[in-house]
Amino acid sequence: MCTAAVPAGADEALDLVESLLGPLARADAAGLPAEVMARRLRALERIDAVGAALRGRYLAAFDAQDGPVGDGQRNVRAWLVHCTRVTKGQAGEHLAVERLARDHPVLHAALAEGWVLSRSVALQVARWTRAIPGECRAGAEEIVVGAARAGADLRALAAICAEIRARAAEADPEEGSGADLDRGVSLDTTFEGAGVVHGDLTPECTAMVQAVLDALSAPAGGGDLRTRPQRYHDALAEAMRRLLASGLLPQRAGQPVKALVHISLADLLDRDGGSALQDTWIAGYRARWAAQRAAASVATGDGGAWLEGDAARAVACDAMIVPVVTGDIDPGAVEELILLCVRYHRLRTGTPDRTDSQDGGPDSCDAVVPAGLIGRAARQAQQAAAVAELLAGLEQQILGTILQVVSGPGGVASFLRRNLLGQGLNGPSLPLDVGQTDDIPVHLRRLVALRDQTCQYPGGCDQPASGCEAHHVVHRADGGRTSLGNLKDYCWWHHHVVLHQLGWTLTAHPDGTSQVTSPAGKTIRSHSPPPRPG
Repeated sequence: MCTAAVPAGADEALDLVESLLGPLARADAAGLPAEVMARRLRALERIDAVGAALRGRYLAAFDAQDGPVGDGQRNVRAWLVHCTRVTKGQAGEHLAVERLARDHPVLHAALAEGWVLSRSVALQVARWTRAIPGECRAGAEEIVVGAARAGADLRALAAICAEIRARAAEADPEEGSGADLDRGVSLDTTFEGAGVVHGDLTPECTAMVQAVLDALSAPAGGGDLRTRPQRYHDALAEAMRRLLASGLLPQRAGQPVKALVHISLADLLDRDGGSALQDTWIAGYRARWAAQRAAASVATGDGGAWLEGDAARAVACDAMIVPVVTGDIDPGAVEELILLCVRYHRLRTGTPDRTDSQDGGPDSCDAVVPAGLIGRAARQAQQAAAVAELLAGLEQQILGTILQVVSGPGGVASFLRRNLLGQGLNGPSLPLDVGQTDDIPVHLRRLVALRDQTCQYPGGCDQPASGCEAHHVVHRADGGRTSLGNLKDYCWWHHHVVLHQLGWTLTAHPDGTSQVTSPAGKTIRSHSPPPRPG
């Protein structure tokens, strides 16, 4: 006789459920009879209902304890998206189940039974009963659940909710008038800027949208093969174009539309036929370099969309144009340049491979000697470590110099842009590093937003750059510069609450990854996913 072990607690029970469902998910179902699959599908629906009820109760308790803050997230929705790796739509459904557990105990209890209400039906009934006055809602839901136990389908449940709402409105005309009905529209962008619209519209808004879509979605003759949803999409796009062209919309955040024109450095070089301008710039740069050595002194001193082609030209007519020259570094070319720089330095100074210690060579560096080495072996290890440290520093300086040569007001990218491109794209360049100042110029804020796109909190955040603030990675009080490399976009919550008020510490690494550490020692990294997503 086989007896099943009773789980000792909730965690063990969840592990048991997961271990039992795993083999079922991997089993081949193609050979099963249809009646067997139907029975199992109904069982899975009951399991889903019970699981949803459990998730709703856990989420409600998690939210009440401010659980998301422990991971640096502002609310449960953000925590679900970034810590359990679900989509925004799925997170919204989980939140609806949480509201069910918190605000609709009768429906939640019926959902937990598994067979009375499915998850989708329970959520739909909750949306209907939300319009019923609070003092009548629990009784109304008891009636609905009783009808569901007796076998009423969704249509019958809708009729019961509508009748209860009408009777409640007759008793108190000021309540249940529709003012508290859920209404809202969300627009999410997906692959390559495509959008997904979700919404709950009031009857008045529904009538207006229907009238507009019907008026602009008529088939364009007998050869129009578009489906009705496609015609509705095109009608919505046409309505938006007409509204934008009407001039009736207020300016966004008090500013006109901006067009950021992206030009790669490779495109600029292609436009320079015969490399004439490039040769001119090299000659000028060599002259400035010689002058600087001779003088032996140096003077000191938010959401947009990617458009191209006709769409970009159309919006640029009335836009403030900001050219942005972009380029990629060829690792092979950089490595070759570093080798050439090292060879040039040795030829120019006559420095042998082993640098003399009196000239600040490897022997004078305070290198760490591996444990267990003595005498000559220790000296060789110390020299090798010192040479590696010097080479790393030299490579970093050369890379920095490359970027200074290519970019900046006097760089080749700026020179080619000002001489090859037309009016509106050939203005003066602006510095990417303004030194020791607390004021972040507008052009630097714009470039940070363009690079980061969203809040850069390592744990994940979907706040767009238009709603973020530029944050000094190395604080100004610690000598951090106001430069493109030392600025990252953070939303208000992660900037002021997590980093400043809660005292989390931000660390940015040279490879572009980052991490935050809470005062209690919890570390969240941008480059390490959770052990098991979901």
